[in-house]
Formats: sequence, C-alpha cells, structure tokens
Amino acid sequence: MQTTTKRDLCEKIVRKTDNSQLLVKETIQMFLDKIVQELAQGNRIELRDFGVFEVKQRAARKARNPRTGEEAFVPAKKVVVFKVGKLMKEKVNNTESTDK
Repeated sequence: MQTTTKRDLCEKIVRKTDNSQLLVKETIQMFLDKIVQELAQGNRIELRDFGVFEVKQRAARKARNPRTGEEAFVPAKKVVVFKVGKLMKEKVNNTESTDK
C-alpha cells in the first residue's frame, strides 16, 4: 500500500487542470481548513458519493492499563467520524484506480 500526500494530490490536480501549483495548494488547504472549521462548530459535512463527516460524543469510561492492570479513567470527548459514501464504497471494493 502506498501513501499519497497532500503534495501528491496537488501535483496530480496541477497536471490535469494546468493551474499553478500555488493556486491548487491554497485551494486544497482552504477546503481542508473549512472542513475542520465546520466540524469544530458541530456541523455535519455531507459530500455526496464521497461520504459524511460528523462529530460524535464519546462517553467517559473506565479503562485498564494492559501492562500494569491498573484502572484509569478516560474522560468524555468528541471525536470525528467518517461514513463512506456509496460511490466511494463501490469504487474501493470493485475496481483498482487507474488514475496516476
């Protein structure tokens, strides 16, 4: 499995669109910043066929240190969850990506 970075995505978009690398990089960063901002405000983000991002509350719980067996308290916290969209699920499960 190969890791694709934000820079890799930028370069691929630059080649397809003939936009400047700076413009593409700034656009991607603005998009990601806006997602974080919306989630921080408690909003749900739905991107059709891609998926849904939302913030959920995890309850406080007791945990156990596996090395010592000592009990520890884990406080309640908010976590971001992602539910995969239909099109992405189909593409990931049925075909290999040919876009390089």
